[in-house]
Amino acid sequence: MEVIVTGSIPATREFTLVHTADLVAAQIPDRELIVHGERRYTYAQIAERSRRLAAFLQAQGLGCHTERADLQSHEVGQDLVGIYAYNGPEFVESIVGSLRARVAPFNVNFRYVGDELRYLLSDSGATGLIYHAAFAPRLAQVLPDLPTLRVLVQIADGSGNALLDGAVDYETVLAEADPEALATEPAPDDLYVLYTGGTTGMPKGVLWRQHDLFVAACGGRDMTTGAVVESYEVIAARVAANPGVRIMILPPLIHGAAQWAALTALSSGQTVVFPPTVDRIDAPEVVRVAEQERVSVITVVGDAMARPVLAAIEASDADLSGLFAVANGGAVLSPVVKERLIAAKPGLVVLDGVGSSESGAQMMHVSAAGAVGSGTFTAGLQTRVLAEDRSAVLEPGHAGIGWLAQRGHGPLGYKGDAAKSAATFPVVDGVRYSLPGDRARHLAEGGIALLGRDSVTINTGGEKVFAEEVEMAMAGHPAVADVIVVGRPSERWGQEVVAVVALAPGVDASAAELITHAASGLARYKLPKAVVFRTALTRSPAGKPDYRWAREQAESTRSE
Repeated sequence: MEVIVTGSIPATREFTLVHTADLVAAQIPDRELIVHGERRYTYAQIAERSRRLAAFLQAQGLGCHTERADLQSHEVGQDLVGIYAYNGPEFVESIVGSLRARVAPFNVNFRYVGDELRYLLSDSGATGLIYHAAFAPRLAQVLPDLPTLRVLVQIADGSGNALLDGAVDYETVLAEADPEALATEPAPDDLYVLYTGGTTGMPKGVLWRQHDLFVAACGGRDMTTGAVVESYEVIAARVAANPGVRIMILPPLIHGAAQWAALTALSSGQTVVFPPTVDRIDAPEVVRVAEQERVSVITVVGDAMARPVLAAIEASDADLSGLFAVANGGAVLSPVVKERLIAAKPGLVVLDGVGSSESGAQMMHVSAAGAVGSGTFTAGLQTRVLAEDRSAVLEPGHAGIGWLAQRGHGPLGYKGDAAKSAATFPVVDGVRYSLPGDRARHLAEGGIALLGRDSVTINTGGEKVFAEEVEMAMAGHPAVADVIVVGRPSERWGQEVVAVVALAPGVDASAAELITHAASGLARYKLPKAVVFRTALTRSPAGKPDYRWAREQAESTRSE
C-alpha cells in the first residue's frame, strides 16, 4: 500500500490532531466527513476550511507565545479561543483550525447566560470567540466586562441577529483568508482545553497536550489492548481499511465525549452525521436521518436522551438495518432502556463507556441480547482503584471503597490552579494518576464496579449512598421518564435521600409505588425518604443531571 502523506507530516512518535487530520484527508479526500442536513463536507473540504480559519486567527496575532517547556503544568502559553456554538461543521472546523494556528480551543456551554457566561470567558482569559448569531444578544451583555476578548467570529444562522460591533462573519473569514499564509506548524505539546460542566461546582479548564488527548480519547490507542499507535503510517493503513462507518452524534459538541467522538471519527475515516435540529433532540427526525444516512452508531447521554429516541424507533417502521450500536456515556443508561433498545433492533449492542474531562476514555461495558448489565465495567489496562487516602493502588478484591483512577496519558492539570491540579493528579509510587472523583471497587474477577461521583454522594445515618445507584433503581419503573437523586439536610439522618422524578406522559405512579419498586434492588437505608414530582427535570445540554437544581427542588418541598 502506498502511504500518502503531506510534506508537513513529521516523523515522530508523538502526534497532533492536526497532522492526523491532514493525513486522513490525503488518504480519503472525497469521503464525507460531516453531514448536517443538506450540508455535506468531505475530508478535503474540512481540511481546507480549517486552514483558512487558522490563517485568519494567526493574522489577528493569535497563537503560541510561550512554549510548553517553559511553563508549569497549570500554566498556558497560548491564546484561547472559545467555541460557543451548536453542533455542525463549524464546531469541528473551529477545533481543528484553532489547533492548526497553535491556539487552544475550548468549549462554551450554550445554556450559560449572564454571570455564568461572564465567569467562563473571564476564567479562560479568552482572546477570541467563535459563536452562533443566536447567542449574540447574550454575548453583548457581557462583552464590556471582557477586555481581552478582541477577536469575534459570528456564525450566521436563522436567528436574524446582526453582527456584533467588531465581529466578522464566519463564512466571509473563510472566503477571504489565504490558506497558504500559515506561518507555524502545530506541535504535540500544544494545548486543547476542555471546561468541566460545572453541575456540582464552578467549571474548571482541563489542559490537554494534543498528543495525550489523541492517545487517551481520540483513537490513538487500542481500547482492548492499550497499544498506542506507532506512527502516522499505521494511521494511514487503518484509514485505508475503514469502509466508512457513519456515526450520528446526538450530544452537543460542548460535551467532551461528543467532541472526542467527532475527533476519533476524523482520525479514523468515519463520517459524522448531525441531525438538522440543533437546539434539542427531535427524536422522529433522528430516526429519519439515521435511516436516510445508513447510520451505524448513535451516541447518547443517559436515559434522558435515549428514551425519546427509543420511543421514536419503536413507533417507526424505518429501515435501521445499518444500525449496529448505541454508544452511551456521561450519564446512567438503565437496564430497562437497554433491553428495549436491543428488542427494538435485533442484533443491536449497547456500549456503555466511562470517562471524564480529566481522564479521557477509561473503560467500557457491552450489552447484547440476553446479556444486559449496568454498573460493572471491563477495566482498561491503565485503569486502577486507589485507596481512600490516595496513598496506594488497591488490588482486585480489596475491602472498602476507593477512587477510580487512570494512569498513562492524561491532562497536564487545571488552568491556573496548581493546588487543584495536584489533588486531582496525584503521584503514587512514582506514577501519575488522574482521579476525576468517581468512587469504585476493583472486583476480584478483575472488573470495576463504578459506584458514583463523590461530589454527589449522600451521607445518611453514617452510610454512604451513591446517587447514580438509586437513580438506576428508580429508573427501572416503567412510569419514570427521568430521575435525579440528591441529599437534603435532615435533623435525624444528617442527610436524607430524595428522588426528583418526572413521570412519563399519561402515566401515573405514587411515591410509595416508586420506592417499593426501588426496594427490590436496594438496601433499605438507600431508599428515598421522599419523592418530588416535576413535569420535567433540568439537565445540562449534554444530558447530564443538574444536581444543584435538583437539590433546590428537594430542599424547597419539605412540606409537600
